[in-house]
Amino acid sequence: MRRFFSRWQNLLGLGLVLFFGVIALAAPILSPQSEKEPGAFQRTEGVKRTKREPQPPEVVAPLGSLPGQLDVFHALVWGTRDALTFGLQVTLATALFGVLLGAGAGLVGGWFNSLVLRIADSFLSFPLIAGVVFLEQLWLNAITASGGVFFRGQMIQEPVGGISPIEWLFLHTDALSVTIILFSWMPYARLTNAMVAVLKPTEFIQAAQALGASQARILFRHLIPNAVSPALVLAARDVGGMVVLQATLTFIGISSSSVWGTMLAMGRDWVIGPDGGIFRYWWVFLPTTLALTLFGVGWNLLGDGLSDLLDPRE
Repeated sequence: MRRFFSRWQNLLGLGLVLFFGVIALAAPILSPQSEKEPGAFQRTEGVKRTKREPQPPEVVAPLGSLPGQLDVFHALVWGTRDALTFGLQVTLATALFGVLLGAGAGLVGGWFNSLVLRIADSFLSFPLIAGVVFLEQLWLNAITASGGVFFRGQMIQEPVGGISPIEWLFLHTDALSVTIILFSWMPYARLTNAMVAVLKPTEFIQAAQALGASQARILFRHLIPNAVSPALVLAARDVGGMVVLQATLTFIGISSSSVWGTMLAMGRDWVIGPDGGIFRYWWVFLPTTLALTLFGVGWNLLGDGLSDLLDPRE
């Protein structure tokens, strides 16, 4: 721990992660949602809604407004909670699935281990964007095939005859989250599998088997706790990467689940002002870009610090 806190990079990463965590927790205090417009996007008060161009910072909107008079500060604060929730949920689910599959395959060994590793290789070769498009389309077709009508990602007419359990599952599942989990578990499985392969011949595992310990006890009591360190480091780095990926896919129109990505997409036509000045409407892209950059940097620095902290050779 002394070595961890002695490096300024680790302190910076930890500080950035805690900063975004505090903003996410304090979002209802920093920028309360109105009853008329709950959610991450809220119109600024006291501004004529006929003005379509972004408005500069003022008292009611300290970071200005996006086209349509949407408050940048409000969206930025609530987007922080959205980003942190998405990053942690997807990363934890991905890591849990990959670690359990990789460790289990390594313990069983033989043809099952080879099969899991070959499946991991095949998934690594499949492009993530293609998977997102495929599952998004599958999600929509599962509802619209029964008569459901969607507009901007929201169902405005239920399918004829109600919603079946499968349709309910698709309706309450984020296709982007499922896709990222399906196409991101492979590094965790491979890392854990390699660590298990090193640990299996060791004396304490052999002793546990000689004493009659079950496979489940060996897996969860001995193998995973001693093989999970590289996966923890990778997970810390992936939280920021998942959020950046979500914002990128939202920005290019493949998904619509990222608040920060939606903010950047809404302001893309105003990055360069009518007079050619790149900072004429700086508030439509600079605060969101800085938030995304610092979020990713913070988690990457924290992952590097955990790598040093969990390295037994240091």
